[in-house]
Amino acid sequence: MKNHRIRFLLPALFGFLLLANPALHAQSAEDAIRQVLGDQASAWNRGDIVTFMHGYDDSPETTFIGKSVEHGYAMILARYQRSYSSPEAMGHLDFSDLDVRMLGLEHAVVTGRFHLTRSAAGGGDASGVFSLVFEKKASEWKIILDHTSS
Repeated sequence: MKNHRIRFLLPALFGFLLLANPALHAQSAEDAIRQVLGDQASAWNRGDIVTFMHGYDDSPETTFIGKSVEHGYAMILARYQRSYSSPEAMGHLDFSDLDVRMLGLEHAVVTGRFHLTRSAAGGGDASGVFSLVFEKKASEWKIILDHTSS
């Protein structure tokens, strides 16, 4: 009986501490958001745009701003597939200078830099800056707006 109570009380106590201490919640949210970006870079570097896109909210309202504005998950996916149609064009992606700023419990803004290392045949190296708006959807953090400049 004692073990059953402890198994119930420990998660409840952790949940209470998380709610009572916003710094703990912000840190775990920041870690989760950084994990999304790490997973995206790994997928990209495997040449897997479909898995890379799992970091975005699968919604017609998700927005990408670059040289043009694209609305909707399907349109953004098609843009990536069109622009990066080969492993050479995709190159190797690195993110740097990441700054995660929480905007409450369910939203965050991330700024940073990207660098694509590519061969001349793949288009040469490319780099730039980005800002992302993340929203917590169920238990996952998803990009709802991506503004990337190269």
